[in-house]
Amino acid sequence: MVRLLRPLVRGTTYTRLVHLWVPMLVSSLWALIDDTRMWVPAVVLAPVGLIPAVRTGEGVQARLLLTPGHEDPAFSVAPSANLRDRLRTVVWLELRILLGGATAYACVWLPILSFGLFRLGLGHRADGIPLLQDAAPHWAWSLLAPLPVLALYGAVVALGLLATSWARSFLGPSAAERLDALEERTEQLLERTRIASELHDSIGHALTVAVLQAGAARTANSPEFTDRALTAIEETGRAALADLERVLGVLRESERPVSSRPALTDADRLLESARASGAKVDAEVTGPLEGLPGPVSREGYRILQEALTNVLRHAGAVPVRVRVEASEGALVLEVRNPLPAAAADAGRGSGLRGIRERAALLHGRAHTGPDGTGEWQVRVELPLG
Repeated sequence: MVRLLRPLVRGTTYTRLVHLWVPMLVSSLWALIDDTRMWVPAVVLAPVGLIPAVRTGEGVQARLLLTPGHEDPAFSVAPSANLRDRLRTVVWLELRILLGGATAYACVWLPILSFGLFRLGLGHRADGIPLLQDAAPHWAWSLLAPLPVLALYGAVVALGLLATSWARSFLGPSAAERLDALEERTEQLLERTRIASELHDSIGHALTVAVLQAGAARTANSPEFTDRALTAIEETGRAALADLERVLGVLRESERPVSSRPALTDADRLLESARASGAKVDAEVTGPLEGLPGPVSREGYRILQEALTNVLRHAGAVPVRVRVEASEGALVLEVRNPLPAAAADAGRGSGLRGIRERAALLHGRAHTGPDGTGEWQVRVELPLG
């Protein structure tokens, strides 16, 4: 019993009722003009749903009134991006008018019916009330008076739930929006994993050296050994800090919200960030980058970012040649730098594995490693089809 009455104390029940009543404002105004053609508002509102911004307004209303208190991702607040979204909005507007009409009918006539039953129970006539105008007064009618009120309660709750369900179906994210949301989430996870890996490698190594050197110095109990240990700790710490600065210098673009989705059209800022970190970057960009498909452009940016990060991390401030070529059928990314002796194991890192994985997801190819001329090469080809 308590569970059945719980909607009475929920604010959502009443905000949904307001949402159901909103379309009736238009119908009420039209009733003052011509109450014999109440179908006109439904016909007039149908083409309004073809306006892209209407979907945004309906989504905002649904979030505020149908699911108040939190931003329900089931309701999209983006404008209609294609004809299918516009038609879904049109259908939703018609359904909303239908639900609003049912709500208005229940909220008006069920209380009147309850009042009529109560009057009949007191011995008065219920003239003008459908179903009761010919009924004879009798005390037994008063026993039925609560039933329309209970029916009104059930109707309000049921219509609110139905409106929420239909709104999720017709105002929910389109397939493209769901794909964008999935890409954003994947981007976040990839960024966290990559940054964690980079910091683990550099900072973890420095801390390991520092701990071992400090422990050995304490065990040796020798001023000369302690001095050498402290020098080693200092040098390792400085190298780790420099490495960290280089990595964060390239990755600081990631501090922006993921929803901003940097693409290859933002590559200039990425190259300038690498130059500010000490690299001598010579870039050659050809082809219309702004015409690239969204996933290719975004993943191309991340691949270029990872390649520059690896250069700074493993080779330091060395000359870097970057080539970005957007042709009719493919996007080619190439990053070359002198191969330092200390970079013999660079190809085993998680960053280069991430480059290969990104390329594979887009059905592309990636080659990373020495090119036989004393240079390290990252070359990625991504098809545009």
